[in-house]
Amino acid sequence: MLKHWWKALTILILAYVFLAGLMSPVPKLPILHEAIRNTFFHPPLWIAMMTLLLASAIFSIRYLRKGKLDDDLISVELANTALLFGVLGCITGSVWAYFAWGDLWPNDPKTNGVAVGMLLYLAYFVLRGSVDDEIRRARLSAVYNIFAFAVFIPLILILPRLTDSLHPGNGGNPGFNQYDADNSIKRIIRPAFVGFTLLGFWITQLRVRLRRLETLLDEQDDLNKASTKQSSDLQNTSDL
Repeated sequence: MLKHWWKALTILILAYVFLAGLMSPVPKLPILHEAIRNTFFHPPLWIAMMTLLLASAIFSIRYLRKGKLDDDLISVELANTALLFGVLGCITGSVWAYFAWGDLWPNDPKTNGVAVGMLLYLAYFVLRGSVDDEIRRARLSAVYNIFAFAVFIPLILILPRLTDSLHPGNGGNPGFNQYDADNSIKRIIRPAFVGFTLLGFWITQLRVRLRRLETLLDEQDDLNKASTKQSSDLQNTSDL
């Protein structure tokens, strides 16, 4: 049970984040008001997503170096979980944007960059589904995954800082340091970064274990079919 300590820690951290994030007092800031509580969910989801995408790219590099299909499996499942967190990040961001700026999806460099980045990773999954050969699929998708990560990070972290953006820390807008200077924000958002990231790795671990089990069952099914066919052939030979 000791090896599962981080899962218990994940549950405790996220329970604290949700309860404290929704119930504890927060600074009364203009425009944001109570919507500042989204600070505990939206940025941590994005941080978790980027961490998972980085890990996915690392496992793609490992596959290209060692050729182990298990590394490709872990890489794609990390990307799957990251995409889930990206969707949740978009939803929480849209809700926040509606209350702060009056628009669910404002014409903003960072939101547009996120949309392009999500499309890049959707194309990654389309690519994987279009190649039948297992080795060729793993090799092509690993190269594409590394490329997608190298493009995605500048889209959401660098380019918005070079132009006007509504998001904090971009285009001359003050960063989140202005918001999290208050301990009521700091003591919740920092554990949230850790909790959501750990949750992402936990979900990925479950998905990887499920995929491995499916692979074993498929291999066992193929062996049973081959054994049945061999027995049938032997029976037909003996009848002759």
